[in-house]
Amino acid sequence: MLHISEDARRVFNAMREGILIIDTDGVIVFGNTAYRRFLTREGGGEDIGDVAGYVLRDLRPNARLPEVLKTCRPILQEPRREQGDLHFVNMYPVLAEDGETLLGGLSVVTFMEDATAFRDMLQTTKNRSRQMLYRISKAEHSFHTLVARGEKSVACRDFARRVAHSDATVLLTGESGVGKDVFAQAIHNESPRNHGVYTAINCATFNPDTMDSELFGYVGGAFPGARPEGKVGLFEAAEGGTLLLDEISEMKPEIQSKLLRTLQEHTIRPVGGVEEIPVNVRILAASSADLEQCMREGRFRPDLYYRLNTFHIHIPPLRERMEDLPFLVRQFLGEISASMKRTIAIAPDAMMQLQLHDWPGNVRELRNVLEFSA
Repeated sequence: MLHISEDARRVFNAMREGILIIDTDGVIVFGNTAYRRFLTREGGGEDIGDVAGYVLRDLRPNARLPEVLKTCRPILQEPRREQGDLHFVNMYPVLAEDGETLLGGLSVVTFMEDATAFRDMLQTTKNRSRQMLYRISKAEHSFHTLVARGEKSVACRDFARRVAHSDATVLLTGESGVGKDVFAQAIHNESPRNHGVYTAINCATFNPDTMDSELFGYVGGAFPGARPEGKVGLFEAAEGGTLLLDEISEMKPEIQSKLLRTLQEHTIRPVGGVEEIPVNVRILAASSADLEQCMREGRFRPDLYYRLNTFHIHIPPLRERMEDLPFLVRQFLGEISASMKRTIAIAPDAMMQLQLHDWPGNVRELRNVLEFSA
């Protein structure tokens, strides 16, 4: 027989949720203060007093907690509306220590005002996460600031600009340092998603477990060390915006399969979660490695490659767009001068030496050289 200690009664009576406990005959063993207030509202304002000893069906003919006694299975998130009062109920069987002997049933009632407050708190937390993500990953570059004077770079820029207005995935390729992230930011800022979040993640810097939770998030208690409240992943945090997966060739196969499913179904499943969450994010992918060679070596899924390769933008190396170099130099020196709060110029012979260099590190190397020389 179920027995509720005085300490347990004090704990239950301190709760905002309604707590009801019945024995195997459907007789009420205990109802906390919140549950009694709930019954009082249903009864038109007349205080029913202590409910222990009542048969639950006599008080509430439509109660489903007796069903739990028959099936020995919980009923979760059951919405109920009584006289205009909406609430949600979780019902559980109460078992003995052997895990098999049924002792009774437990009902936990969450009232609408508390459920609404909890929902608002979750939405606030999500909004804060998205705002923080936006501050960290704000897209600063646009096609107006992207230097393109040579034939190859102009063609590349113009094609990227046309592609930006589509919502399709884009694959950006080119040697390390050519400015794939700059193109990605420009595409985002030119797109209908330009008021949303832009963020980038470098796939080479995460192991499979970390990458999984970074992209898709996790529920509370999903693994040792996980936050009790869980974590919003980048897909969910970037809702309505753009996500750049940089160095995607380094993504591990197990994450590639999850990414492919997300691209196909437009849903994610957080680590440890059981429900699919719809997501609305535009994916841009970038790689300095030859993805076709990676496929031949079995390191990259062909189906994911073809899914990402809706539009392919290959950014030429700096040595193939030397017409751009003087304009890049002026742009970088302007930015460096502003940060150092003094004007920095370049001599004609120095500019000539820059134009004679092969630039294996591309635009990134050029900027580093200018910053070091300043």
